[in-house]
Amino acid sequence: MTIEEYNKAVDLYADNLFRFIMKQSRNEALAQDVVQESFEKMWLKLDSVNGEKAKSYLFTTGYHTMLDVLKKEKRVTSIDGESEQEPTHQQPEQYSDISEVLEEALERLPEIQRTVIMLRDYEGYTYEEIGEITELNASQVKVYIYRGRISLKQYLVNIENVI
Repeated sequence: MTIEEYNKAVDLYADNLFRFIMKQSRNEALAQDVVQESFEKMWLKLDSVNGEKAKSYLFTTGYHTMLDVLKKEKRVTSIDGESEQEPTHQQPEQYSDISEVLEEALERLPEIQRTVIMLRDYEGYTYEEIGEITELNASQVKVYIYRGRISLKQYLVNIENVI
């Protein structure tokens, strides 16, 4: 990869990567750090990264970096003795904006389903590219997307969640 290709990758993919990490983590500072670290890792491996695969490399690196940071934060929280509260089942809030309802539905999905759906439907990756990013095979990706979409549909069809 050349320096020009690297600069082009920054221009083309930094915002997309930030949005993806932000949606996954819901933490702006974390998303900024992960994007920066992903580009740093790509810079350090400039010789070995194919310019045509820069987007895939960045999203793969960003996804795994985010997972590592979240796991580390979880361990630190556990060691400090603070307990994480699991979400309880409660009466859903009343919504009037469909984007808020969809956001709530996405948050209820397991992490892997949310990730593959966002990569497929929000970022437009192919099943094979998603497989590379998440280290799943294409069949597993399809299954997770299918199950996630079914869960989203069930949540969105329930009129109480939409009203």
